[in-house]
Amino acid sequence: MYYLNTKEPVEKFMNISDNPLYVDKSLLIDKLASSVNNGLGHDVCITRPRRFGKTINANMLAAYYCKNYDTKATFDKLKISQMTSYHKHINKYNVIYIDFSRMDDDCSSYNDYITPIKNGLKADLISQYHINIESYDRIFNCFNKTNDKFIFILDEWDFIFYKDFISEKDKEKYLDFLKDLVKDQNYVVLTYMTGILPIAKYTSGSSLNNFKEYNFLNDRKYSEFFGFTKDEILKLCQQYSYMKYEDLEYWYDGYYTKNNIKLFNPRSVYNAFDNEYCDNYWAETGPMNEIADCIKNNIDAVKKDIVQLVSGIPVKIKLEGYSATDKELKSRNNILSAMVIYGFLTYHDGCLYVPNHELMLKYEQVLAQKNMGGVHDIVERSERILEATLNKNEEILAQLIEESHDKEIDLFHYNDENSMACLLTLCYIKARDDYDIKREDKTGKGRCDMIFRPMSNEPAIIIELKVNDTPESAIDQIISKNYVQEVEKCDEIILVGISYNSDSTHPKYKKHQCKIVQYK
Repeated sequence: MYYLNTKEPVEKFMNISDNPLYVDKSLLIDKLASSVNNGLGHDVCITRPRRFGKTINANMLAAYYCKNYDTKATFDKLKISQMTSYHKHINKYNVIYIDFSRMDDDCSSYNDYITPIKNGLKADLISQYHINIESYDRIFNCFNKTNDKFIFILDEWDFIFYKDFISEKDKEKYLDFLKDLVKDQNYVVLTYMTGILPIAKYTSGSSLNNFKEYNFLNDRKYSEFFGFTKDEILKLCQQYSYMKYEDLEYWYDGYYTKNNIKLFNPRSVYNAFDNEYCDNYWAETGPMNEIADCIKNNIDAVKKDIVQLVSGIPVKIKLEGYSATDKELKSRNNILSAMVIYGFLTYHDGCLYVPNHELMLKYEQVLAQKNMGGVHDIVERSERILEATLNKNEEILAQLIEESHDKEIDLFHYNDENSMACLLTLCYIKARDDYDIKREDKTGKGRCDMIFRPMSNEPAIIIELKVNDTPESAIDQIISKNYVQEVEKCDEIILVGISYNSDSTHPKYKKHQCKIVQYK
């Protein structure tokens, strides 16, 4: 069998559920129970970024529903076994499982892609039901001839849209195929579909309006099943003491559900436990390239937002849902909405944030590309800025920061320390490779502008900013307010005071000055 009651997703789930690192998400089955054979709505589309457990959950559902296998012994060990809905549906349905991300290596057209899927479905029905299927039969006619019921599990439904050979007309044909397959068909008991982008990105009107859609911006029902919660991470850390919760939180936490539940990136967490160290495991494929293009091609629309976000300052915006009704992302609202959907930003309490250190490193890569304008020049200069700081070269540091300011003068018309901090965050963006950088961090007797906590043996750095004052005054404040308390266990601590003069009557108007002190 190609797609009907196929053993592949069942065996995959059986194997992963035996893995000591498996996190039990089986209560998703109970949440879906009310949708099975529900005449008022049995089509569910759940979209999440890559690496958020969509395929694992799709395999789990296939293993639970499929009638050709006895998987009760596996599910008896999981949370779903404690729910009243457990026995009602287990191993009782014909399951059509299609992973739309599978295609032949030599596939170069939409016809090459879709024809094997159609033929595979027809071959399965002929083999199972011994029915006669004509070449001209549409796919829903083939299923109707069986006089049977089916659950459809459709994984990565939008995969083909990322391929260069797919035209807009091909996309319309593909959507018609999905419509024929599952919309308003009596043989459908449940359709569970996953992907990255909501259907609304590609459809309008009534073509696939049978689906209830759940994404990062609107999901209150299924959110906890895609990503790891704090309690789940703590439990893993108790089992495997070689991983520290604080490290995992720094690298992979930071996503928020509509219900205000914080989530960790699950695939990265798996990789961290498997490799026994935290690192940047975010792949640069698919939507990473697409969203980078959105930023680059519309940099004027979102540049200030991106700089603010990378600086650790939340961006206030009202996002009600995925707002792109056009097929291209051009407006600020559309781009930022898409970035939440893709997982590059998180949205919480009316504000956008960069979720975690892993994603911050990806922004560093995007901002360093040449077509990012003056921002690229600042990021490129940031390595020299860090070097000047560590070498305690005050004159060079002031010169480099001033050059960065001049490069982005349209963006950094600053007369306050907050605007200075935005620029300085870009100036020190390369330092994120070796430091955990915090802005406005509460320490000692106040809040320090910037604290650089080393990840290994580098010196700790504390930076205080002053407008219309002296860098010496900034150093005095670091010491008098005991900002060093936060990093006092470090072997070496460097204090940096940076000032900027915004007084047009002053002889050093628009000049930066720096003072660097070896504290320890």
